Amino acid sequence: MKTFEQFNFKPFVNDTIRLLNFKKPTKIQERVIPQVMRHTDIIGISQTGTGKTHAFLLPIMNGIDPNSDKVQAVITAPTRELATQIFEHARLFQKANPAVRVSLVIGGNDKQKAIDKLTVQPHVVIGTPGRIRDLSINEQALKITTADIFVVDEADMTLEFGYLEDIDAVAGLMKDDLQMLVFSATIPQNIRPFLRKYMKNPQIIEIDEKKATTDNIEHILVPVRHKSKFELLKKIMDTIDPYICLIFCNKRSEARDIAQKLHDDGYRVGEIHGDLEPRERRQMMRRINNMDYQYIVATDIAARGIDIDGASHIISMDFPTELDFYVHRAGRCGRGKYTGICYSLYNVEDEGSIKYLENKGIKFTNQEIKDGVWVDLADRDRRNKRVRHSNEIETRISKMVNRPTKVKPGYKKKRKIEIQKLVRKEKRSIIQQDIRRQKKERAKQAQIEKRQKEEGNY
Repeated sequence: MKTFEQFNFKPFVNDTIRLLNFKKPTKIQERVIPQVMRHTDIIGISQTGTGKTHAFLLPIMNGIDPNSDKVQAVITAPTRELATQIFEHARLFQKANPAVRVSLVIGGNDKQKAIDKLTVQPHVVIGTPGRIRDLSINEQALKITTADIFVVDEADMTLEFGYLEDIDAVAGLMKDDLQMLVFSATIPQNIRPFLRKYMKNPQIIEIDEKKATTDNIEHILVPVRHKSKFELLKKIMDTIDPYICLIFCNKRSEARDIAQKLHDDGYRVGEIHGDLEPRERRQMMRRINNMDYQYIVATDIAARGIDIDGASHIISMDFPTELDFYVHRAGRCGRGKYTGICYSLYNVEDEGSIKYLENKGIKFTNQEIKDGVWVDLADRDRRNKRVRHSNEIETRISKMVNRPTKVKPGYKKKRKIEIQKLVRKEKRSIIQQDIRRQKKERAKQAQIEKRQKEEGNY
């Protein structure tokens, strides 16, 4: 078994590993750490929850010289929450070695206070691209030109949120021999010119986990069928008793509206999305971390890195525009030995999204709520399967209808009519059998519901 001892880390780094209770490196740590220590440029492609943050933090902290009063590493993340999480991880190294200085540089805080703190430069700077650019270029208080290593975390989100220009400006200040590490769940086409501009023969390290999500997560499709999505959401909420349930929306305006409606209906709900002011966001995250809410309405910003411990249920009001975000949503629950359930509201036009996710290995079941009870539905793809089944019947019957040795004019047309009659007869028989089966199932379900009512459990 491979262990962290193979990397020959400094004692304080090994002390931090013990503090974190890490037993062995994850796949991405095993492949990234040696390359970082060889000063290689890296493009790391991996999903949330693979141990990516410590894949770069461990070797970076190992390489810091506490006796040198200059910035030695810069790490960017596209949101304040993600930057704060990386900062909290980095601060653990200071417990083992207080001489290492780490600073968090994000918007929403008093800028003058941040400038005043930079009279002594940190060894490691962690922050959002806009604030790092502001303090280093506009204010010239943060001296990042001395940095040897530059990390762009969650590069696809950095591009999506419009921070690529800030990253470009920051990278342009740094050394020609700068080591750059770029991590992302995907590498969009739009970011590739930037990578070619600053990276020298980067080593591409892709961790392609075989399973999109773990086996202990159940994925349930809930058909909308022209119903109100909000009312359907409340029906789902009435049937579950989650430890924590995350309700995902694609738009911040929708997240805000749903949170307000739930609040008006008497639910205690948290919300995390881009419409919150910096002070509101800090307060909300503090309350979420204190487990003040059973339900949290969020946009996909929460699915990409914000650790909310103990999520047991996920409800997606829509499939995300970037379908890979579904995996990030699902990854918020069912962690470790715990189980999780992901509900996805869907319409007919979502079929392409569902097929895409099924091809990635996600297995959905189709269910709906009837009288407060979850009921399994027929296979949503049954129509296509019925067509294929009909073709099979026609092929089988056409083989049964003998072709005479001598054919007369109009034979093909007559034979076709004969086959069609037999096919219709066979189909009627199949349909009648299916009707009888459904009647039996409904009768059985009615008996179960009746028994439940009598027992007082319904």
